[in-house]
Amino acid sequence: MKLLPLGLLLLVTIKTSLAQESPQQALDSVVITSSRIDLPFKENSRTISIITSTDIKNSATTNVADLLQQVAGVDVRRRGADGSQADLYIRGGSFDQTLLLIDGMKLDDAQTGHHTLNMALPLEVIERIEIIKGPAARVFGQNAFTGAINIVTKKDMNTGLTLQAEGGSYGQKNAAITVGSNFENSSHIIHVSKNTSDGYRYNTDFDNQSYFIKSILNKNSLPISFIANYQERKFGANGFYASPAAKDQYEETQTSLVGFSTEIKSGKLTWKPRLYWRRNQDMYVFIRNNPDVYRNLHQTNKISAEVNASYQSGLGITGFGLDVSQTYIASNNLGNHNRFTTNLFLEHRFSLLNDALSITPGVAVSYFSDFKFHAFPGVDIGYQVTDNFQLYGNIGYTYRIPTYTDLYYTSPTELGNEQLDPEEAISEEIGVKFTYKGFRFSGAFFNRDSKKLIDYVKNDLASPWQATNIAELNTMGFEAQTDYSFFMANFTQKMSLGYTFLEDDLKEVSSNFSRYSVNSLKHQFVATFRSQFFKNISHSIVYRYAQRTIGDSYNVYDASLNYEFKNFNFSVTANNIFQADYTETNLVPAVKGLVLFGLTYQFK
Repeated sequence: MKLLPLGLLLLVTIKTSLAQESPQQALDSVVITSSRIDLPFKENSRTISIITSTDIKNSATTNVADLLQQVAGVDVRRRGADGSQADLYIRGGSFDQTLLLIDGMKLDDAQTGHHTLNMALPLEVIERIEIIKGPAARVFGQNAFTGAINIVTKKDMNTGLTLQAEGGSYGQKNAAITVGSNFENSSHIIHVSKNTSDGYRYNTDFDNQSYFIKSILNKNSLPISFIANYQERKFGANGFYASPAAKDQYEETQTSLVGFSTEIKSGKLTWKPRLYWRRNQDMYVFIRNNPDVYRNLHQTNKISAEVNASYQSGLGITGFGLDVSQTYIASNNLGNHNRFTTNLFLEHRFSLLNDALSITPGVAVSYFSDFKFHAFPGVDIGYQVTDNFQLYGNIGYTYRIPTYTDLYYTSPTELGNEQLDPEEAISEEIGVKFTYKGFRFSGAFFNRDSKKLIDYVKNDLASPWQATNIAELNTMGFEAQTDYSFFMANFTQKMSLGYTFLEDDLKEVSSNFSRYSVNSLKHQFVATFRSQFFKNISHSIVYRYAQRTIGDSYNVYDASLNYEFKNFNFSVTANNIFQADYTETNLVPAVKGLVLFGLTYQFK
């Protein structure tokens, strides 16, 4: 690791700590909404990271994929710019083992976890992002093997119109319109954006579009929330899949979400019913200008209804829920299939020793029409030593059922396996949280013993790779996060330091050849300094260091500058400023020296 940047950041911390202190943005009162038992951030007995709207504004990023890169313990492996295609990992798990939610709606894709971030929303409509790390199957069910990320959209927005335009490196052009209206009994948000680029190298051009609508109706009695989102991505996929030598690949995805939800409170009982539909279409061609050589077209639909509830009594808070979903896939490669799923959730939070000790056991019972019944218990324990100091721990059994790609995919070099079993794991975690004025620290040790992991193996070079439940993997590690806010030059400054260490132990595979490649972030360090020294000017510096289990280490610097004048906002965002040469997945070179100049105008 290059120690000079880290040393400079620590020097800044030492000097500025002598300045007048101010409390950092209060997170303790933020209620985590991604589970049945809603708890303030401070009272949760899990490792949870919150990206606030202020963090988003000062993040030196323009999309969710890049934003999540700034969270220790989260590994976003990007192919191309602007999040055109990216895979989401938490604590060394695979992209199929992380669940993404929007306002609590589960966006798992039955075809493959490669499509998880297809529904990543525009930053302009996001209120905050909740990142839950560790076993989460008993809370969310399928796919929350190593954690879950819940994107919480804005509820209210000031009435007005915002126009945004950006342009910069590699012919990138972005344009967006956001309309907000806030009435006495309803509020509405509409966002439309289009991002295009010539590409940072051959056949990496893209054309991405996003359409978002959210309305909250009947606010004063029984509020009903409606959300609709459509994302279309068209991009050249030079080396994105198959062999890095496959330079002429091309892909198009169209992903949509429509959902309704409400919240009903009756005395000590709270109900949260929800109904939603997610659709994804993926077209892939091996040679862009000659689709007849090899072309895949997949369409997946998921229709889900759920109700979550909590009840407060003298014994504590009981959370329970039921969700049912029907999933369909139509594919020229994977075939036509459907799956009916039912999940039943039950948990109870006991508060003891004058509420200093909390114990929350719970269980999820799941039924899949093609994988039958499975039960997944777990327990969270927290102890509030003082108002500022908390100890916590959790243990849980977690799982992932195979995707349709695992089960049915066929190509000259790969074969799925209809006899696959679900992946399973037992995960444990123990951690501490400490808060004092503008200082916040959290640290956790974690361990995960996984079995029946799906690997692609073969016994001779001439045979195709065959999906098999063969791999066993132990993952252990440590994670620490420090946030510090302080006053300098009459403005609030914020510094964050995050570090994650992972150690993977893959058990020996009996086949002659195994494709399971553990390439976690063995060391991951993220430092951010978000500052303001003049009335209308703010700036951010982000430094990331990564060392993977397989491959070289790399250092990446990002920065942004914002100038506000009346209704105007001028911005400059620069990513990978010093043009580090590295790859995150499949030997796809990272984007170098991407600079965007932006202008935003607000009609109020």
